[in-house]
Amino acid sequence: MSTDPPVVLAVAGTDSGGAAGLAADLATIAAHRAHGACVVTAITAQDTTGVHAVHVPPLDMIDEQIAAVLDDLTVASVKTGMLGSPEVVRLVAERLGHLRLVVDPVLIATSGAVLGDESVRAAYVDHLLPIATVVTPNVEEAAALLGVDGACGFPPEELAARLAAQCGGAGSAGGPAVVVTGGGTTGTCTDWLALLGQTPVALSHPALATENDHGTGCTYSAALASLLAQGIELETACRCAAAYTSQQLALSRRWELGRGRGPIAHVAASHPSH
Repeated sequence: MSTDPPVVLAVAGTDSGGAAGLAADLATIAAHRAHGACVVTAITAQDTTGVHAVHVPPLDMIDEQIAAVLDDLTVASVKTGMLGSPEVVRLVAERLGHLRLVVDPVLIATSGAVLGDESVRAAYVDHLLPIATVVTPNVEEAAALLGVDGACGFPPEELAARLAAQCGGAGSAGGPAVVVTGGGTTGTCTDWLALLGQTPVALSHPALATENDHGTGCTYSAALASLLAQGIELETACRCAAAYTSQQLALSRRWELGRGRGPIAHVAASHPSH
């Protein structure tokens, strides 16, 4: 019987401050006892105060990275983060769309920096989201992907249902699951899981007051991809990914790293349970 860990491929940008992107992805994948491979789609000069510069590598170099992984390793799931350009979004859809695909549609950084313009948003909607397994936007990203004003106040469960319908209507067989991740610093935080034609399911967990949350979305989606790679059922995997993310936020809540929004913890507390 093989003792090989499942391989999870993280396709995302770097964060020189070590909080988000591939730093968060690979630490999270390792914490879930999976093997992390990676494709660098963007290089950022970034710290806890913001994103200061972005460089997108040549498209052929990104393609070569994908080829190197696929030619040598059996990938159980893929997690995408910052993709940087519409050309990269289309490349990822073409080369990796046949795999179990968790798409974190990174458009805005925790600091507020725009990491994906209208052309990137359109490429997500037209090419990548319809073939994804799961899409994990926050409320602002879900509104942007739907082309609605986030200030209009649509409840997150409605955003989740609308996005599942939009993606499913674009040609995918049944479309992806959509998890609109919640927020909040008091009481309960609720994520909403939506599938095409079904009533969204509330996935609630305790909210945690902290400003050390840089990399939270990356951590959640990487945890979800790792759990799905192990064959965990979708709703259970979503709940476990949220619990792991909350655990890491609790670890770093009193840290004083950096001058801005501090990082979610990438140190290990204990092995995540599921």
